Amino acid sequence: MEISSKENTQFFSNNIVLPVDRSSFKSESSASKEKQSCCGGIKIFLGALSFVYFAKALSGSYLKSTITQIERRFDIPSSLVGVIDGSFEIGNLLIIILVSYFGAKLHRPRIIGAGCLIMSAGTFLIAMPQFFMGRYRYERFPSTMNSTGRLSPCLQEKSQIPHSALEKSQAKINAGCVQTVAIIGPIFGFLLGSLCAKLYVDIGFVDLDSIAITHKDVQWVGAWWLGYLIAGVISVLAGIPFWFLPKHLPKPESRKDSSTSSEQSKFITEDNKERQKSYQQHVKIAEMAKDFLPSLKNLFGNPVYFLYLCASIIQFNSLIGMVTYKPKYIEQQYGQTSSKTNFVIGLINIPAVAFGIFSGGLIMKKFRINVLGAAKLSLGSSFFGYLLLLSLFAMGCENSDVAGLTVSYHGTKQITHYEQALFSECNSGCLCSKNDWDPICGENGITYISACLAGCQASNGSGKNIVFYNCSCVGILESPSRSLSAVVGPCQKGNECPKMFLYFLVISVITSYTLSIGGTPGYILLLRCIKPHLKSFALGIYTLAIRVLAGIPAPVYFGVAIDTTCLKWGSKRCGGRGACRLYDSRALRYVYLGLTLVLGTMSIFFSIAVLWVLRKRSAPQDETVPANRRGAGLTKKRKDNFVNSDHLIQTTYWPEKETRL
Repeated sequence: MEISSKENTQFFSNNIVLPVDRSSFKSESSASKEKQSCCGGIKIFLGALSFVYFAKALSGSYLKSTITQIERRFDIPSSLVGVIDGSFEIGNLLIIILVSYFGAKLHRPRIIGAGCLIMSAGTFLIAMPQFFMGRYRYERFPSTMNSTGRLSPCLQEKSQIPHSALEKSQAKINAGCVQTVAIIGPIFGFLLGSLCAKLYVDIGFVDLDSIAITHKDVQWVGAWWLGYLIAGVISVLAGIPFWFLPKHLPKPESRKDSSTSSEQSKFITEDNKERQKSYQQHVKIAEMAKDFLPSLKNLFGNPVYFLYLCASIIQFNSLIGMVTYKPKYIEQQYGQTSSKTNFVIGLINIPAVAFGIFSGGLIMKKFRINVLGAAKLSLGSSFFGYLLLLSLFAMGCENSDVAGLTVSYHGTKQITHYEQALFSECNSGCLCSKNDWDPICGENGITYISACLAGCQASNGSGKNIVFYNCSCVGILESPSRSLSAVVGPCQKGNECPKMFLYFLVISVITSYTLSIGGTPGYILLLRCIKPHLKSFALGIYTLAIRVLAGIPAPVYFGVAIDTTCLKWGSKRCGGRGACRLYDSRALRYVYLGLTLVLGTMSIFFSIAVLWVLRKRSAPQDETVPANRRGAGLTKKRKDNFVNSDHLIQTTYWPEKETRL
């Protein structure tokens, strides 16, 4: 009985204790599951959003990489290509304000998903002209395609005139995540552009063995359309997860009472509180719109915000124009191929931008720089960046020697825009067209616009290996004993040009890094000069202004300016002026770099004004606040205008930073 009693007592005790333990375990288990569910939802959202940033950045950067390909494919000038590039931002004019103002009150994940579908449709649409406008035709003497016989390029009869040749065909870690992917996107965008530039434009539609040009030829057009199809598919895939995400994401319990949140997390927390209230009250859209105009007036009444907005608009005009035509500048100035140009930009310049942004955030965090210091750092970054840009004026190549354009047929230096200068006594007996552009390189190192204008009497070979003989214009500068031959393609630039290209790359990378350092301080300055409840709206207005007043017009007027430096225009087959075949290298350098530098200098003056206003605001407050209380409390006015936190965010929101530099 005693044993039985003890066993019963033990059993009874166990029965009392066990329920308590189970309850405890259940509580801990449910908390753990809730935490895991919350973290899992946030991670899924961040992963999906990162993929969206990647898709958007890839599409935008790929567009920049195809500028020269589109020009040659459709025979259009740079100004029109600038309109095409600027139109990439036009959709934002209609939707971005509505999204920034009402987006927080609606089902945001589904809005993002719908945006991805629209973005993919746009990229597919860009590629469509390739399939509706026939195969690509390049100018090439017939014997380069299907003949090994000796034909005379110097045509004596009109019946011999060749037609155009061939048909072608966790808070900090989580917030670092999205912006990092936004930087990786442009790298892949330009690398994709490099790959597609090596593939012939009509790949899959023509016999590639019959193509008489290579990717190094001035008339080569790569498969520009292929990258847009790839980008469109990526955008569709990026939008799928957002259709299955909930309207709200739960916040972990451990973070709800955190008092050591960063400036960014405070911004998000305050924003979330406002959203939750609006959801609970079921505010109608008409009622939401009542505060729109007062909010807008409040923003533009803030001198720091307004001046910084002006500085940013002008600076991004400078940077967007420079980046849009950077591939073209490298190709024309240094004689590089489209494939190599895109590869260099994607693998060298873009990482320099990413490292600069990271360095700016690191400096802000390490030295705990306040808003005034952020303005100084942003200003210094711009000043030294554009100062470095000034040195690029000395790192250019001279014009190639092209008979009738940059040199006379006798070899004397000249720059002429007169079409009659293309003709000389040496080719007077030939029936040549002034509109042809099929350059050949003579033994004398001079480029001739066509074999006919070089006065070549015979040719031999086929495909890419054709050689022209008895070229009378080449013989002007050569002894009679020479063969007076020429080969397909323009002559290479001077011996100093490869060295200048290397110097350009080094300075360009340093400039990209220096300018990017100011991205993080500029973003912090933007956030701290705005009242908390206006931050989302202010960022929307900022992004809209940058894209509409910089993203749209900059490529257009940069393109118009670059067109003024053209020496030889092509002609469309249906009549009218086509794409530029040859630029004046020196004029192109002065126009491209000069316009960039002038705009950058103007933005610096506005940045100085921002710094002056901030100094003026802080001076009276420093006098009124006692020394022993300085840093412990601030006036209500300053509280309204600045966020009182020395915790600095790790990343930046820099509109279109992924395609800068």
